[in-house]
Amino acid sequence: MHRLVPEWSVQDAIQLTWPHADGDWAPMLGAIEATLEQMALVIARYQSLVIGVTDEATRRCLEHRLIQRGAEPERLHLVVVESDDTWARDHGPLATREGDALRMHDFVFTGWGGKFPADRDNRLTQALDGAGLIACDVVSHDLVLEGGALETDGQGTLLTTEACLLNPNRNPELSRADVEARLAETLGIERVLWLAHGHLEGDDTDSHVDTLARFCDPSTIAYVRCDDPEDAHHAALAAMEAELKALRQPDGSPYRLIALPWPQACFDPEDGHRLPATYANFVIINGAVLVPTYADRRDLDALAALAEAFPGRDIIPLDATTVIRQHGSLHCLTMHWPAGTLARTDKSQGATP
Repeated sequence: MHRLVPEWSVQDAIQLTWPHADGDWAPMLGAIEATLEQMALVIARYQSLVIGVTDEATRRCLEHRLIQRGAEPERLHLVVVESDDTWARDHGPLATREGDALRMHDFVFTGWGGKFPADRDNRLTQALDGAGLIACDVVSHDLVLEGGALETDGQGTLLTTEACLLNPNRNPELSRADVEARLAETLGIERVLWLAHGHLEGDDTDSHVDTLARFCDPSTIAYVRCDDPEDAHHAALAAMEAELKALRQPDGSPYRLIALPWPQACFDPEDGHRLPATYANFVIINGAVLVPTYADRRDLDALAALAEAFPGRDIIPLDATTVIRQHGSLHCLTMHWPAGTLARTDKSQGATP
């Protein structure tokens, strides 16, 4: 039986899509490039990177900068591809494994239900495959689906939200049962755990689960808890917490739940709207976890909570205050490629899972 590969499995690479001057990042291009460079340098200490860039000049310049700052050249796989935006978690491929056989799955990306241009992002996985970077079969599907909407235990269970996967702006012709059937067919999902509550103000994704609750291993879920009764999120997140406590593992036992702290409200400096700061948008890589921080007193509490969730991994804080200006965070910027999916992988990698 094929299974959607969990993020904590051994990885070949992390995929990033580099911003460009004619995109939404234009007013803060230098700041987001600095954040992404720092992220890339950290990831390159542990494993390879696949980075989609907009032109050959950017490819050469970025590769030079990363190597000059210490990245090993054999871990950098930069390729010129067209893109609309930077959110690789949602336009990148999803991987399944059946025995030793791997497949990459290319779903339809519509800019979160048609909110933003997405035609180039929707073609990006095929472009990476055409560039020879993917070492396994790539299967295309007509289902609208984003990686940030899915959390798996790697054993056939999926955690997701009704607000996203059942939203009529994604697959309006499909019922809940239809969606579950398509997930079973394409990704080997046997059991779907639906969250009916939970949202973040400023989120464009219709409540992607990776902003709210995350599998850390097959029996552990880290989730955001709002401890401020005066905050507009309090009631919905309390209801989500109750839902998580009621969920059961396949053997009938409850999940181990790890509450993540609630950062102080972050607001856009230009027009004052609230930004979706969340510690749940962490990134699991080989031997480490990258944790978004917000120059907040609760940052240290988040690092401690995730150290409990991921014993044996390095817990690395990365400033995400620029990233949330475009309503995402670290996990949204990345897509993991499990071991066996990257062509020309650095065979000397010895990172631990």
